[in-house]
Amino acid sequence: MREVLLKELSNSDIDWMLTTGNKEEIASGTVLIRQGEPVNALYILLDGELTVSLSQSDNNPLGRAFAALEGGEMSGREIARLASGDMVGEIPFLDSYLPATTVKALTKSLVLAIPRQQLAAKLQEDISFAAHLYRANAILLSDRLEQIISQLGSSTLVLSQPQLREILFIFAELRDSDIDWLIVAGTVSKITAGTVLIPGGRPVEALHILLEGKLTLSASEDDRNPLARAFSNLESGESTEREFARLSRGDIVGETPFIEAPPPSFSVKAAEDSWVLSIPQWRLAAKLLHDLAFAARFYRVLAVLLADKQRAIVSRLGYGRLSYSKGQSLDGNMQYENELSSDFLAQVALAGARFDWMLKRIRRS
Repeated sequence: MREVLLKELSNSDIDWMLTTGNKEEIASGTVLIRQGEPVNALYILLDGELTVSLSQSDNNPLGRAFAALEGGEMSGREIARLASGDMVGEIPFLDSYLPATTVKALTKSLVLAIPRQQLAAKLQEDISFAAHLYRANAILLSDRLEQIISQLGSSTLVLSQPQLREILFIFAELRDSDIDWLIVAGTVSKITAGTVLIPGGRPVEALHILLEGKLTLSASEDDRNPLARAFSNLESGESTEREFARLSRGDIVGETPFIEAPPPSFSVKAAEDSWVLSIPQWRLAAKLLHDLAFAARFYRVLAVLLADKQRAIVSRLGYGRLSYSKGQSLDGNMQYENELSSDFLAQVALAGARFDWMLKRIRRS
């Protein structure tokens, strides 16, 4: 994935990283990031190979079920391998979240370690740098999520639905001017029940924000290659699809063109009469290219949502070391893993009001 960083970062971005970061040689077998423990730096793999693995307690029934179905042990299981150009420790975006995976050197490796404090300051001060890094991060996270789903099996697709409510995070991050632009650039349309909004395996032509109603995500059980599935609708036969998730007001679909991901393998269909705001792909791409502040916020949203989907898989399978268990009372003076900070909760408190304001603007126009 080295071409992602070289393509997305500018020369000044790379120069700053080299000046600020420290090159470190990592011996084979060295743990770079330990699951459940704070990460103090962003690591860019310059040479070598890293392995990403999950661990879990043996008393988790869902994890044991997946292990039995796959004929192996889930404890300490490798779910991805990282090569030159990959980043780890890349989510200093939600301060209270702890890493859900362990990252270890598979071979002797060379990494560039950028201290978290300096990185956070740079992201705040330099909008151009933020836009470039968040986009690169989103692309790498998307690729890693595909690896994880491939390793754990397509049955985990249902587990990759985000734990964060998208409406709470998206509209907490966007500015009023961003929402104004989305309204002007987009088109509001009614999607009748049963209508396919995004066919599985086909190119995505717009970003859709669900305003009212319900959408379903359905995965095809057709084992043909993606190109054959994409053209299957031209034939008389229809592939069997299995619903695995539902979206509600405020959720987004159609983000794949902006992180260079392949067309989604699932279909998006209206479960009931629904209203969506659709922003054409070409128009949003132009906005992202010419408005760096908007791009930084947009790609930050995508990066955090992708990371949250990865954490959802880990959490639902029961991986990780939780500081509490079912039936145990919570201590108000104790900080638990993945507990949202009060600052973040205060920010998302504004999200619902912003979304309602958006709806009122649309109705007036």
